Amino acid sequence: VQLQASGGGLVQAGDSLRLACAASGRIFSSHVVKWIRQAPGLERELVAAIRWNGGRTYYGDSVKGRFTISKDAAENTVYLQMNTLKPDDTAVYSCAIGTSPTVTGSIYWGQGTLVTVSS
Repeated sequence: VQLQASGGGLVQAGDSLRLACAASGRIFSSHVVKWIRQAPGLERELVAAIRWNGGRTYYGDSVKGRFTISKDAAENTVYLQMNTLKPDDTAVYSCAIGTSPTVTGSIYWGQGTLVTVSS
C-alpha cells in the first residue's frame, strides 16, 4: 500500500485545514489508518486514527474537540479536518497504516505534509 498525504500549508491561529491521505492498494478491514505528527525536536505524536472496519476513531488529547478524522472507503482516502489551529499544531503530518491506534507499529507510511500555524 502506498500512501499520499496532502493538504498542508501555512495558516494563522484559529484557521482550519483539511488533510487527505490517499491510499493506493487495498486497505484491509483489520487496518487502522493513523495521522501522526512530529514537530522539530519533539517525539512523534498520534494525532488521530480510524479503524477501517467500523470506523471507530481515536484522538490524541491535544486535538480532541478540534480535529476530526474520517474516511471515504470508495475513494480509499482518510481525511483529517483540523479546526481552531494553534501554533503548537505546527508539525509534519504523516499518515500511516497499522493494526492498532498507536504511534508505533505502523506497517505502511506515507510522506509527510507540513502544517505551519502562525500566531
